[in-house]
Amino acid sequence: MTRLQHLRPGLGSYAAAYLAFLYLPVLFLPVFSFNAGTIVAFPLTGFTFQWYEKLAEADALLGALGNSLIVGLATAVISTAIGLFAARAFARHSFFGRGPAEGLVMLPLVIPGIIVASSMLVLFINMGLQPSLLTIIAGHVFLALPFAVSILKSSFDQFDGSLEEAAYDLGETVVGTFRRVTLPVVAPGIVSSFLVTFTVSFDEFVLAFFLAGNEPTLPVYIWSQIRFPAKLPNTLALGTLLILGSILLLLAAEYFRRRAERSSASR
Repeated sequence: MTRLQHLRPGLGSYAAAYLAFLYLPVLFLPVFSFNAGTIVAFPLTGFTFQWYEKLAEADALLGALGNSLIVGLATAVISTAIGLFAARAFARHSFFGRGPAEGLVMLPLVIPGIIVASSMLVLFINMGLQPSLLTIIAGHVFLALPFAVSILKSSFDQFDGSLEEAAYDLGETVVGTFRRVTLPVVAPGIVSSFLVTFTVSFDEFVLAFFLAGNEPTLPVYIWSQIRFPAKLPNTLALGTLLILGSILLLLAAEYFRRRAERSSASR
């Protein structure tokens, strides 16, 4: 115990330095987004909201934002729906090949994104599908599914199976039990999965860059803008709003995840 107490200050300093290395550059983003000048450097030339006001006038930006919302919502719905049944199967049933199947579902987390993107592009072209929002959704579902399965499997692991057995004993059907008993219990996990997979899809760049075609998502649009110094302030303002939105979504997802854990523990 004494040795751990001696190590604690060093570990705290290491953790603080690590977090500063990761997030300090991000903190400069909102600072420069209020800079009146177009050069990203100190000292700031003034304080202004003009870059945020100009965002509403950028039609290409709004179109890319709409594409990202469509792709994100579709990805969240599809990956959460598939993940719901996959997680239930992994958590409640024993079957041949369950371990390899779980590993296969989690495989996208360890495969380099550029490998997945280029492979999917070749596959879709050979299938006669041109790059579009549909191909982006397919790629994002592949990428987001491991997150959905992981979150929902945690909800099913904490779910008391005797509740379903009691419903069966009372004459409820399988579908009715799933709708009236299972879904309400795992609902916080479903909401958490939806929010996380939406965030993953909304922020993803590599797959969208390869599969977008003439319908870019917001990250692809941002990448096209940072090559022009005059458009950089607008990109900084947009990035600040995206960071804020991502933080709010992740906080909401974490809230529902903890709510699900408390609900399962109380039961």
